[in-house]
Amino acid sequence: MNDRIAKGLEAAFDRHRIVFWTDTARELRATFDALQLEGIEKIALANNEFGVKHRILREEPEQRFLIYREGAEPDRIDNWLLDVQLAQGAFKADQAALWLTELGLGLEMEGVVRGHEEFFRSGRRLEQLRAMVRGDDRLEAIKLKMLVVCVKAGEGAGFDEVVEQLLAELANESDDAIKLIERVKLADFLWQQTGRQFNYHAPNPSVSDLAITLFKSAHSAGLGGTPQLSPEALVFFKRWKNNRHNAVAFEKLSADYAEILPIRDDLTARDFRELMELDTFEDVDRAIIVALVRGVAAKTLANGDVAGWIRQRRQSHWYERFKDLYEAVGFASEFQFALSQVNLGMVGLAEGVSRYTTTWFRIDQLYRKFIRHMQRSAQASLMAELFEQVENHYVNSYLLRLNDAWQVHIDAAAAWDVPGIVRQRDFYQTHVGEYRRKGQKICVIISDAMRYEIADELLGRVRELDKYDADLEAMLGSLPTYTQLGMASLLPNRDLQIADNDTSTAIVDGQSSLGLENRKKILARGREGDRTTALMADELIAMPKDECRAMFRDHDVIYVYHNRIDAIGDKPATEEHVFDAAEDTLEAMVQLIKKLTSANATSLLITADHGFIYQHRPIEESDFSGAEVAGDAILFRNRRFVLGHGLKAQPGLRHFDAVSAGLEGEVEMLVPKSINRLRLKGSGSRFVHGGATLQEVVVPVLRINKSRQSDTSQVEVEITASTSQVITSGQISVRLYQLDAATEKTRPRRLRAGIYSATGELISDSHDLTFDFRSDNPREREHQVRFLMSRKADAFNGQEVTLKLEEQHGDTSHFREYRSARYVLRRSFTNDFDF
Repeated sequence: MNDRIAKGLEAAFDRHRIVFWTDTARELRATFDALQLEGIEKIALANNEFGVKHRILREEPEQRFLIYREGAEPDRIDNWLLDVQLAQGAFKADQAALWLTELGLGLEMEGVVRGHEEFFRSGRRLEQLRAMVRGDDRLEAIKLKMLVVCVKAGEGAGFDEVVEQLLAELANESDDAIKLIERVKLADFLWQQTGRQFNYHAPNPSVSDLAITLFKSAHSAGLGGTPQLSPEALVFFKRWKNNRHNAVAFEKLSADYAEILPIRDDLTARDFRELMELDTFEDVDRAIIVALVRGVAAKTLANGDVAGWIRQRRQSHWYERFKDLYEAVGFASEFQFALSQVNLGMVGLAEGVSRYTTTWFRIDQLYRKFIRHMQRSAQASLMAELFEQVENHYVNSYLLRLNDAWQVHIDAAAAWDVPGIVRQRDFYQTHVGEYRRKGQKICVIISDAMRYEIADELLGRVRELDKYDADLEAMLGSLPTYTQLGMASLLPNRDLQIADNDTSTAIVDGQSSLGLENRKKILARGREGDRTTALMADELIAMPKDECRAMFRDHDVIYVYHNRIDAIGDKPATEEHVFDAAEDTLEAMVQLIKKLTSANATSLLITADHGFIYQHRPIEESDFSGAEVAGDAILFRNRRFVLGHGLKAQPGLRHFDAVSAGLEGEVEMLVPKSINRLRLKGSGSRFVHGGATLQEVVVPVLRINKSRQSDTSQVEVEITASTSQVITSGQISVRLYQLDAATEKTRPRRLRAGIYSATGELISDSHDLTFDFRSDNPREREHQVRFLMSRKADAFNGQEVTLKLEEQHGDTSHFREYRSARYVLRRSFTNDFDF
């Protein structure tokens, strides 16, 4: 007891020079006499008030005094020390007074303790509260801090954090905090606060009932209805939902309440367009996706609208969970639109290559992206109809029609040559030689089966990198389009032929080109004086930085071989994963580019040995050539070509001798026309190459240059001025405009938007926005945002407030102001529910 009194008195003297201790029950005189307080004079009153007053005010005005009165205080009119007592501190020695003293609060705050004694019986809770309490806190503020202690929200937390902790506990199926709140008799205060701030009123309030009401109100507000709770509650709910730290709790409660509330029945009765601002329940995204899949399959939705809706859904809490489905639907819609606009006619081989590299390849690209995201979504039943439609159109309306038209010109050509297009076997002389003739070092990356449309995507990814530029052109691949010949064609060569045996090996100037060591020997004979080497991509990636720099320093020409697409596609067991392999290749190419440029390389070439054709659905009988292969000698046979001597021409097969194919030697070849395959046991049939389709023979050459100067920027965003700069209700819609289209070199900009008071306090909900519009149409680069004003805005009515667009500084938690607009807040508070 004595220690607690001493501690309480010390706390009182932290705030006052003179402390009055009235011992009404006359029980603590011995305690007073025994007290030893350093630097404090003790005085016991005994009809000596006037003398004491003179001493403490006149004689010793700097000294600290503890003045003890035994018994009840005299009436005010008879209390000679009343003025001093009122100006200084008072101390009581009962338990409640001691707690108040420890908190640094006066006896006028006795209501903090009375009725909540259980809270203060815990020394830990008392210490935590003491760290939070300020001398000017009012009763309500202190009780709120007591709630913060009960839910373990941490110093500086407020009412929102209290509710967040209770929701987290609810989701975790625990009730420790709410039981403690009830035990310390703070439950009434908690529900008073939820009533005042959230307009939550219930006959038997509970955390679970509050949570259900929050979800129900947010759902109703998103549909344009009148929510049960206040705008402040909706602002809280949105902030809580969007905080990644609360994701587990939000998702658990959302799943629970989707069953309790008739959400699915409600969504079934609505047009999906009504749901675009909702993400309270996962079923909202499911309903939107189902509607989009059906609408795209039925061709009742415009491609531009589909793209806009998917962009809008990126803001959904559930987007990442359904990203592959959204992406698949988006690419299917783009595929349909591109196919509806395409004209597959051509007057010759040169126009065919030109149109493929400017327009047609995009359909292959969209098909690849659709198939990949569809596979990753693992929603075969949902996507079945859309897949059948895309697959049928891709194979029959595009792939077959295009290559049938292309085949007409192949059949009419005397030799395998396209005017104006570099032959693949001239790659070293034309492309590598261009750099070497200028004395520049060059690194070449060859990715097996990286067809043109994949290289085009890589082009975009490279251009997005700061200080990198790139351009893409096409070469005409060597026939047949298989790995050994394609790889040999990329080496320096004067005599290029296929071995006259059953190995299909390509021979360069009398040297086998099979394997890395043989290719190194051929490279070394390329240009006199050049220092050359070759290595595998995995070897380069694993190479230490200093060793990599030394390799670049010591060589003029470096060849790097990468094999992912062909390695996956050429095996029947894995061919269906070839589009995942394409994605892996794109990521690997960027990694290799950065690795080489970090070793001081400034110029790179990326190319391939051949392309491929792929159909995701198992090949139908009609896709196999009915021609019988015949000849004097069959040396080698593949799904897409035959090698031999004295080969017999057939209606479904195009015959080339070595000369007409642009090679040396005596080996002849037969290539199935268009997209047909030859029957061959034990090999895959969906992923094939070796033939003469545009997808197989148009080989990419990607030139990459690294500069020292930064060449990227970000899109600019403006706040479009409205006719009125006055906020008169509980919400305001603002139109934001992206000034320029996003490109590879003009990057998207991500901003946080909110309305703030003059003191910097957020008084609305907050929005995380991404501006990545690529359209050249200014109207398609506008974004309208609706802000809900919180209850905090009430305190700033009649004042100027600011809409701020803020940008995050790197990966830090700091934001800088990007744009702002000023408004006057002039609200009528007769109705907060103006949704």
